[in-house]
Order: sequence, then C-alpha cells, then structure tokens
Amino acid sequence: MVSMLIAAALAAAAPAVAAPPPSPPPVEQAQPAMFMVRDADTTIYLFGTFHALDGRTQWLNPGVRGAFENSDELVLETLIPEGPSMTIPGRPGLPIRAPSVTPSASFLATTKMAIDAGQSQGMEVANGADMVLRHIAESEGKPVEGLETLEFQLNMFNSLPPATAPKADPRPAQATGGAPINDLSKAMVDMESAWKRGDQSVFVHMLDQLRNASPDTYRMMFTERNARWADWIAARLRTPGTVFIAVGAGHLAGTDSVLVRLAEKGIPSTRVD
Repeated sequence: MVSMLIAAALAAAAPAVAAPPPSPPPVEQAQPAMFMVRDADTTIYLFGTFHALDGRTQWLNPGVRGAFENSDELVLETLIPEGPSMTIPGRPGLPIRAPSVTPSASFLATTKMAIDAGQSQGMEVANGADMVLRHIAESEGKPVEGLETLEFQLNMFNSLPPATAPKADPRPAQATGGAPINDLSKAMVDMESAWKRGDQSVFVHMLDQLRNASPDTYRMMFTERNARWADWIAARLRTPGTVFIAVGAGHLAGTDSVLVRLAEKGIPSTRVD
C-alpha cells in the first residue's frame, strides 16, 4: 500500500529529467483511471489508487462506485493490520512490525519522508483510496484480500538498495525542467492532481526517474510485482465472478505495467472510467 509513496520519495532523489508539460487545472469531479479485463463469465476491474489524499475531492464517482458495488470481492496490494501495535505513532495504517519481519531503518525513514511530505499538503493515508475502499467493503461484508502478504512487502522493502538522500540542485528551476530536486511535497501534489484527472503520464515520468536512479529498486517494486499480479489476474479469469482490484496507480502505467504484462498474455484491457 505504501509502495507508491516510497517510489515517489526515491524518485525525488534522482537526478532531474525533463518534466512533462504543465498539467491543466484539476477537474471538480475526479476521474481516476480504471480499467477492465473480462472473458465470458469473469470481469475484473483494475483501479489505480493514490495512497494518501487530501479528502477534498469526490473521487468515488458513479463509475467507480458502480464497478465496486457490482464486484463480489475487493483485492488490494496487501492487507495492513490496523491497530496501535502495527503503526508508526501518529501515522495510522503504516506498519512498524509484522509477526515475523521487522522493517529496516531505511524503510521507515523513507516512508516517514514521503508521508511527511504529503501531510504538509494536507494528504492523509486515512483518506487514501485503498483505505476508503477497504473500509466500505468491510462495512458491507464484501470479502477483502491481498495480492501480497505484509511479510512479503516488508521483506521486499528491507531488501531495496539504500536510497540516496536528495540534494538541492544549485541550478535554477528553469534549468532543471521544473521544481528543485528535493521538492517532494510538490511532486506529491502533482501526482495527486494527475491521479484525480486520470492522467497516467505523470506516473510514467516518476517511474522513469526511479528506473534511471535505481534499476534494481524499480525492478523489485514494479517489474517483478506487476508480472506476478498479471499471473494472478490471468488465473483468476478462470473462475466466474466479478472482482475489483485496487493497486497503486503507478502499477497501471508505463512499459512494465500490469496492463502490459496482461497484453503479453493475450489478455486485453479496456479503460472504463
């Protein structure tokens, strides 16, 4: 669940590259990207989420809500146990330990940096699309499961190469193609705004930065996981029913996305938002 926040923090430490053109003003009614794969008796919705939101925009629009309500189950990246023993103090939903895995200091520091940057702009994990959907599903008695275990995610984060601390770029913003290199807060705002518009290009840009800065981190966080999730979806298509999958928007963008991996298996996807 925190993977996109961490990816944003790591990408912010990368050398600046040309930014995409300025984005249009946010729309009043959010339209986050949602896709669908289906066969004769199975429909799977793939909804790209943002893990921390400002709570000021109505993103659960009729299209998303309808797909969610028509689904038999909700599938998230992972199920994070809720409760004080599983959280960073003051940051509900962020784990500090699991039954068999202890997060590394690097993971906690990077997570804290990303969450602090978001909170400085009014974004809270409690408002994140994953958390909201989970709470609605649980209140309705809809089954909720995870594509990965919490232990798997923590082991992955603990195995990531050490992040390079962001350094201020001495060049003016015009020379670097945008904001200073360490302006993670602005990057979070830009990504949230893009998510609300359903604009995948900003996430592609962030993923490109991460891949250039740390190919191993990109491979572990996106390439390998997206391939495994595509395998899961392909297998799930053999069971009749309707499934709503909600994963970080970055996993549905770029050349190594879940959608690309599905297409390679002969499973086309359609954007339905």
